[in-house]
Amino acid sequence: YWRRALGMQVRYANYDDYQFCYSYRGRPGYRPSILMLHGFSAHKDMWLSIVKFLPKNLHLVCVDMPGHEGTTRSDLDDYSISGQAKRIHQFVECIRLNRRPFHLVGTSMGGNVAGVYAAQYPEDICSLTLICPAGLPSTTDSKFIKQLRELHESKRIDRIPLIPSTPEEMADMLKLCSYVRFKVPQQILQGLVDVRIPHNEFYRKLFLEIADEKSRHSLHENMSKIKAPTQVIWGKQDQVLDVSGASVLASAIPDCHVYILENCGHSVVVERPRKTANLILEFLALLHSIDNNKKQA
Repeated sequence: YWRRALGMQVRYANYDDYQFCYSYRGRPGYRPSILMLHGFSAHKDMWLSIVKFLPKNLHLVCVDMPGHEGTTRSDLDDYSISGQAKRIHQFVECIRLNRRPFHLVGTSMGGNVAGVYAAQYPEDICSLTLICPAGLPSTTDSKFIKQLRELHESKRIDRIPLIPSTPEEMADMLKLCSYVRFKVPQQILQGLVDVRIPHNEFYRKLFLEIADEKSRHSLHENMSKIKAPTQVIWGKQDQVLDVSGASVLASAIPDCHVYILENCGHSVVVERPRKTANLILEFLALLHSIDNNKKQA
């Protein structure tokens, strides 16, 4: 209902026998299109809270990441970060989004993929927004990383805090991901878990893949190749991926614009949608005016 109310339409695109599901609004114009990549175990609709605050005349595309929601899930697929970046490139080619360079936005796992995409396909994008991206070594361990280490040491690696299978674990995950504390009724928690349980085996496989040596620091390994103007937005109280990652990016990417949001956790898109939308729009307006000045010069 909310998707329809905001004017987002769902479409499918096929690359050989692989299907991508995405939603979009508007059409390509003189301003760059915006492609949004969601995080681990989410789907395209997580962006609706931000879409609400973006102008109707912008061309927006929100895609389900490989294996999520309406996009193909296959045991044979490569779910590493570089594998996902390749898949997203296939999607971009499919819908011919790269006829003109576009603005790429990614959060968490999607931020890791977006950064690697910007490094690997620089001609596709004109600018980049990374929201609490994964894929960086941090100088400070987050609460989540500490929990993972404890689970690993006690050989209980099947208990991943981002893959809840009971209402209690769901409540713990919401606390971990959000700074704002809200009381969620037991019935709702149960409903949220019920929706996820059929996918938990896939989420476990995916998590082990992106936490593996090959992908864990993908963004870090690729950040020096990012040439597009880059914006980094991070919640200061992020307990999943420590905010110190922002300075790691700022030191490697020339002219990187960093915004740290006070009283905000990992779920920036849900916790501070209006602020995030405004930051993206201000960044795009700034780049547009720099571009115009260069043309006049």
